[in-house]
Amino acid sequence: MTERQQAILAAIIEQYAEIAAPVGSVTLAKLFGVSSATIRSEMAKLEEMGFIEAPHTSAGRIPTDKGYRFYVNGITDAQMTELPSSIDRSARAIEAHVNSHVDTSDRAIRSAVDSLVELTGNFGFASFGAHLYMNGMTQLFSQPEFVEGDHVQAIARLIDNIEPWLHEAAPNQPLNVFIGSENPIGKSSGATLIISKFRSPFSDNSYIGVIGPTRQNYRRTMELVRRTGAMLEGML
Repeated sequence: MTERQQAILAAIIEQYAEIAAPVGSVTLAKLFGVSSATIRSEMAKLEEMGFIEAPHTSAGRIPTDKGYRFYVNGITDAQMTELPSSIDRSARAIEAHVNSHVDTSDRAIRSAVDSLVELTGNFGFASFGAHLYMNGMTQLFSQPEFVEGDHVQAIARLIDNIEPWLHEAAPNQPLNVFIGSENPIGKSSGATLIISKFRSPFSDNSYIGVIGPTRQNYRRTMELVRRTGAMLEGML
């Protein structure tokens, strides 16, 4: 993939996350300062490679799971250091909430989940020892992807099975991202899991994370989940 194609793919993913509608060549042409015909040619190549697709009869394009995976794999540590200051503010807000409950470990973890739900608009969960805490069903099902259709049943199945799956799969990185069809349960859910593993007084294999649509501000959500896991481990 050329550098321009990578930049166009990133722009489609980021625009789609913001507007929840297919992204057209006119929008991208303005962004890149080239003709719509040039953008259409590049989009055709990206579609041919399987990174974007046209939903129904729309003239715009949306990312595929493959496109999201390429984008997420390309999010480097260097890019993370250039994140907007709003992420630092959000991370500090989570830290303040957690700090107010730091004398009670389970309340601190629950507070962290609640903060992630509020700041990302996703469903949040934590599995620590024999405990499972979940919150944010309203936020999740208010996303346009999950208002109706098969996605609802598939994502409900994913949520119902999250704890046994975590014990079985035991994601072992500080940050783990499972996109759409990569999810072992609810492959057709159109959902992404972003999970941080951390050590707690309850278990060395404690997890905190969010479930949201694949249409996601990945850099922001990944960084907030990663920081929250690291923060909990440091505090507890």
